[in-house]
Amino acid sequence: MWLYLAVFVGLYYLLHWYRERQVLSHLRDRYVFITGCDSGFGKLLARQLDARGLRVLAACLTEKGAKQLRDQTSDRLETVTLDVTKTESVAAAAQWVKERVGDRGLWGLVNNAGISLPVAPNELLTKQDFVTILDVNLLGVIDVTLSLLPLVRKAKGRVVNVSSICGRVSLFGGGYCISKYGVEAFSDSLRRELSYFGVKVAMIEPGYFKTAVTSKERFLKSFLEIWDRSSPEVKQIYGEKFVASCKKSAEQLEQTCTQDLSLVTNCMEHALIACHPRTRYSAGWDAKLLYLPMSYMPTFLVDAIIYWGSPSPAKAL
Repeated sequence: MWLYLAVFVGLYYLLHWYRERQVLSHLRDRYVFITGCDSGFGKLLARQLDARGLRVLAACLTEKGAKQLRDQTSDRLETVTLDVTKTESVAAAAQWVKERVGDRGLWGLVNNAGISLPVAPNELLTKQDFVTILDVNLLGVIDVTLSLLPLVRKAKGRVVNVSSICGRVSLFGGGYCISKYGVEAFSDSLRRELSYFGVKVAMIEPGYFKTAVTSKERFLKSFLEIWDRSSPEVKQIYGEKFVASCKKSAEQLEQTCTQDLSLVTNCMEHALIACHPRTRYSAGWDAKLLYLPMSYMPTFLVDAIIYWGSPSPAKAL
């Protein structure tokens, strides 16, 4: 019996391996629109897909970022400036994409643009701090997707939304984890709705990678600004040692961040060009071995793990 079981399991993984490696043909005829291409995952993915021969339409927040990307890629790649928080900018970019793809439609939409700051205990933040992140990470994703959906449906294409392990486990306060939970929910509903039209939706859930989003310098600058504006009562509750612990945690996190961004962009590429893309992709050792398993653990156990690794307020019981 064990022999039959071993053969069955072996055949299953062999079939899985074979399906994973089947790639679409005629890649040079397919257009992919990517947001957040100034740096990080977006910039690397744009270069990677351009090298593959796809027709990349890269959206950058700044003209400087767009020019740097054009200098590093072929003449096939085109750029457009886009602020995902402004509906008029999204509408203009959608029209720009429509003019380029024509009747072929848009094969791939990659919602990659995102920010992580401000991050702090919720009590230290204001409503506007949450709005700042949600406008980019969640409402921006929704606005861009809805604007380009007719073009994606026409091509029976793919939507790839960049979420995070923080969309599976809420690790800290602020709008970032909330926004990624929202991206997960939006992607789930979108996947089911668009399956009727042959459109596939995938989520990328990276762990901690060394990008502008995880910059220690940016985090410390933002956190200290939040601390300075906090009330004397809140400062007394949390204490100066809490601030020092947060600084130390930021330094330790930077040292453990994965530097190979291609682990993430390879997942994005697979979601776009594979015949059988996955629904979710976990990128990074921490995502696979720590945070993904944590998302299936009982709540009390997840809380205990997070308590163990988080700074404690001075007035903690």
